[in-house]
Amino acid sequence: MPNHLTIEDIVTGCLKGHSNCQRELVNRYSATLYSVCLRYMANESKAKDVLQETFIRVFKSIKSFDINKGALPSWMRKIAVNQCLKAIDKEKIKFTSLSVDYNNTVSVEPSAIHNMEAEDLMKVIQTLPDGYRQVFNLSVIDGYSHREIAEKLGIQEVSSRSNLSRAKNILKNKLMALKKTGSWIKII
Repeated sequence: MPNHLTIEDIVTGCLKGHSNCQRELVNRYSATLYSVCLRYMANESKAKDVLQETFIRVFKSIKSFDINKGALPSWMRKIAVNQCLKAIDKEKIKFTSLSVDYNNTVSVEPSAIHNMEAEDLMKVIQTLPDGYRQVFNLSVIDGYSHREIAEKLGIQEVSSRSNLSRAKNILKNKLMALKKTGSWIKII
């Protein structure tokens, strides 16, 4: 019965090409990996394309996964992030400087953010310019160092730091604007 398969059963079955194990892997982890892809990609359609590429890469590389060295979800998450970065690279996203008026003393009350739904906060993050959003996701959400981000994105380490700083300032300003309206509106 597929619902009672352990991770070991699923990995072993995928190694043998068993479609029920492949289906179970997709069913268990597609929502989580889709949310990773959606954070990096500009829209749902692109995120779905990258999710599909992620599972193709997972199935091709499953033989290299060692259950004794790490968790399957973490391993697949890294693949998803790398697939997103490859897709972004194909689109030739450029890290350009934006002229944004920042007020570095602006702060957002923690209680204001707690009143937002996670989905609303993710939509605000989605409005960041592409380069800033990629650095923000890699640093804040996925925990990569600036050195690792620079290597992954082919930028200078100092650019990673400044893009993260600018992304945070843009987010602060957007959250302050939302707070002033008195309601957390969905950003398209």
